[in-house]
Amino acid sequence: MGYSVDKNGFYGDFGGAFIPELLFPNVKELEDNYIQILESDEFQREYKNLLKDYVGRPSPLYLAKRLSEKYGGTIYLKREDLNHTGAHKVNNTVGQILLAQKLGKKRIIAETGAGQHGVATATVCALMDLECIVYMGEIDIERQAPNVARMKMLGAEVRPATSGSKTLKDATNEAIRDWINNPEDTYYLIGSVVGPHPYPDLVARLQAVISEEMKIQLKEKTGKENPDKIIACVGGGSNAAGAYYHYLDDEDVELIAVEASGKGVDTGETAATTTIGTPGIIHGSKTLLMQDDFGQITEPYSISAGLDYPGIGPLHAHLFASHRGVFLSATDKEALDSALELTRLEGIIPALESAHALAVLSKIEIKDTDTIVVNLSGRGDKDMETYQRELGY
Repeated sequence: MGYSVDKNGFYGDFGGAFIPELLFPNVKELEDNYIQILESDEFQREYKNLLKDYVGRPSPLYLAKRLSEKYGGTIYLKREDLNHTGAHKVNNTVGQILLAQKLGKKRIIAETGAGQHGVATATVCALMDLECIVYMGEIDIERQAPNVARMKMLGAEVRPATSGSKTLKDATNEAIRDWINNPEDTYYLIGSVVGPHPYPDLVARLQAVISEEMKIQLKEKTGKENPDKIIACVGGGSNAAGAYYHYLDDEDVELIAVEASGKGVDTGETAATTTIGTPGIIHGSKTLLMQDDFGQITEPYSISAGLDYPGIGPLHAHLFASHRGVFLSATDKEALDSALELTRLEGIIPALESAHALAVLSKIEIKDTDTIVVNLSGRGDKDMETYQRELGY
């Protein structure tokens, strides 16, 4: 079974482009051009130079000795937290801003939850001197104040989404409305492997640099390219897509995705899509999402703004449905405990999103001979206010 997108934009039963007619020319323009541009020598040269000299790649593959001693096996952390802007998001924004330029777009819009994608978008817009508008849920603006300040300092306009749960889903809705109203000069820089085709494939290709580097680094450190398990958190799922990308067809590598179960999957305050979700359409693609009996989207909840999304990307829906991926979840408390554990054991404060991935180390079977890579998707600076409140500092 293949795990790449097909010619119609589907991964198995999931994907496609379910969009208003007004957006069809924009999406078609992107679909017709993205692969040709991404594979061109000029794009590859510019992209790789920026990843190296601006983002600071390759990100290290760090052997977490004390974490390994506690859980068994050999645990490596892929240090996406050390990228410029503090997360994996910049891998994608650097690529998409180059693509937008080559398509002649002058105005960039984006959505953001935890603020990392917003910061990464504002950063590349400042670099390329392009207008930047970031939509962000009103609640996320409050709980991610440092990232809001960064976006404004970088010259972006941050527009609050005041409808619904006032989080990532609603920010995405507002960004799509903007795009419908400004179709010609505007490029929508989506932050995850979600949205209408070709966005899920486009973002996965740009984040694939993570697994590309992992193969090289594992070979250097262990003598083999493949780990036994790769663990990554999943909201929309771009960091996971990047960590899995070059291993998708290698069934010997176990792909473990960790969603946010919030206060518990049975509490009504959760974002564990694969546990309680059903097939439906959200933000332009068919995928698994949390919805009621009438097809209305159920409001998600997570302590982590970046995982607070009622769906997952269509690639991940396919990995779940085909049993290629193992989907687990972690509660707010489990994520907080794991964040504190990593901080005390390894001196690394992770983003709350990444802490969810770490939380399943205690839930999975680990052999002494296992090589495990946890994708540490972001650093915890942006979450310090939450950590202070929840941990009583």
